[in-house]
Amino acid sequence: MRRSPTALISVLALSTGLSAALAACGENSPSTPAETSPAVSAPATGAPGQAAPEAAATPEQAPGSAAPAAEATPAAAEGAQGGTDDWRQVASTADASLLGRLDQAWRMARAEAEDAGFADEVEKLGALVDPNAGLAGRLQPPPGTYRCRTIKLGRRTEGQGLAYIAYPYFRCTMEMTPGGDLFLTKSTGSQRTQGLLYPDTDRRLIYVGAQAWGDEAHFPRYGQTRERDQVGVFERIGDQRWRLVLPWPKQEAKLELLEVVR
Repeated sequence: MRRSPTALISVLALSTGLSAALAACGENSPSTPAETSPAVSAPATGAPGQAAPEAAATPEQAPGSAAPAAEATPAAAEGAQGGTDDWRQVASTADASLLGRLDQAWRMARAEAEDAGFADEVEKLGALVDPNAGLAGRLQPPPGTYRCRTIKLGRRTEGQGLAYIAYPYFRCTMEMTPGGDLFLTKSTGSQRTQGLLYPDTDRRLIYVGAQAWGDEAHFPRYGQTRERDQVGVFERIGDQRWRLVLPWPKQEAKLELLEVVR
């Protein structure tokens, strides 16, 4: 079913191929200020529920050039995976329930990061870590290339990993398909993500997508591998500034943020 680009957005239809190179997956040493703090070290590789660290870009590299981009598969003109603009018809019941606990994730994740000694780092992030910062209007970023970085707050498993990690900027893209589907892709780094943005309210879109790890050449399809699946809230928090909020992600953190800026 064909839809207009401004009103209807549908679900992720991507290549199902995955490579076997999972050993190099995950997120790497955090960026400043986290990497300069003696309390911060890279999360242990191979811990249950954790991906390995993401390779950070050096000053000589273009943001996000430390790992290959996973290949995206263009959606059909009539719309991706069923042509629905209702995210509830796509997300699993378990993943949808995570959005109902979004406020709890914000409270617990921020408190844990601050209690672990990162209160100043969290405070400096400003609107990015303000649960009420979402603005009405202009929710859909125009198609094009963006800078994006990941912030992780809280620990997925008590006593494992870090309570706060900030990463450098990598490359993200927004693509509107002929069928009216808006894709968000984090295309570089060793944890990459791709998914569709669905209408929800006047202050947020809903993201449904999945992660590629390491040197995998393709993104998995949502629902193909549970530990890769992601469901979150996408909000505008400033002029040419957006964020993706993933409550209770399946790796490492209690709350994961992807800042997206021009």
